[in-house]
Parts: sequence; C-alpha cells; structure tokens
Amino acid sequence: MPLRQDDIVTSNPTKSASERAMLVPELLCSDIGRSLSFYTDVLGFEVVYDRPEEKFSYLTLCGAELMLEQVSDIDDKGESWITARLEFPYGRGISFQIEVEDVDSLYNRVLSVQWPLFRPVEDKWYRIRDGETGNRQFLIQDPDGYLLRPFEDLGFRSLVS
Repeated sequence: MPLRQDDIVTSNPTKSASERAMLVPELLCSDIGRSLSFYTDVLGFEVVYDRPEEKFSYLTLCGAELMLEQVSDIDDKGESWITARLEFPYGRGISFQIEVEDVDSLYNRVLSVQWPLFRPVEDKWYRIRDGETGNRQFLIQDPDGYLLRPFEDLGFRSLVS
C-alpha cells in the first residue's frame, strides 16, 4: 500500500504534510548563537525546534522555513556534508527571497539595530509574460554572508492596454 502525503514524517512536526514547505534550505553558520540572534531578534523568525547539542535550529517566518547548523568538521559518525572549503561569505551565488507581511517595519527594525544593508528598500517590478509583478524589498546579508531579500507583494500590473 503506497504512503499518503500525511503519513510521511518530515522535518517540521508542527504542521501537516500539506502545510510544510517542500524545500527548506539548511544554512551552515560559523556561530549558531550569533546567527540565531540575527534571525530571531533582527528578522523576527521563530524557533520551531532545536537540537542545542548539535548546534542546530529549525526556524520559520510567515511560512518561510530554514535550518541553521553550526559548521563542524565531522559528525558523530565521522562524516561531513561539507563539499569544499568554506570561505566568507558562505552564500556566494545564492540569495533567499522571503515574503513578509510588512517589509517597512522589518526594514526599520534592521536600521534601528544598525545592521548593514546590501541594498536599501525599493519598489521593484519584474516582467512576467504580458505584465509585471511588484516587490517592495531590500537586501541584507546574515552574519555568514548569505544574501536575504525580504519583500512585500505589490501586486500585478498588465503591460497590455
């Protein structure tokens, strides 16, 4: 008998299988305490669960989910998932878009703690077929250099008259 979606145990036990994110990035970090402080205190993520003994946390914000794990050379089985030497910034070549309910409030919180911006807040429109979708967004790097783009949806506008 095949497994149903709700029979599958996944990494976020607080949600049903149909509510869970289908892709959850796991970000290696150099200092789990510093990263947790950034993601929870500055950006407003909540810890769903953690494993302090493994220096691991599973976080959520407005439906976005991510995992943080402090870098270690080998795990308890003598294995590692590190595929190459890690150098700052860790997240070269990738950025994470995170939809939030109020990007201006988040932006002001980031400014109030004087966290450096990669790009200031802007309204940006992106072409999709015969229209454009808009984002109010800014870019920021986490303590290990991962590039994050919090945004608020500005809607869709047609380019066809």
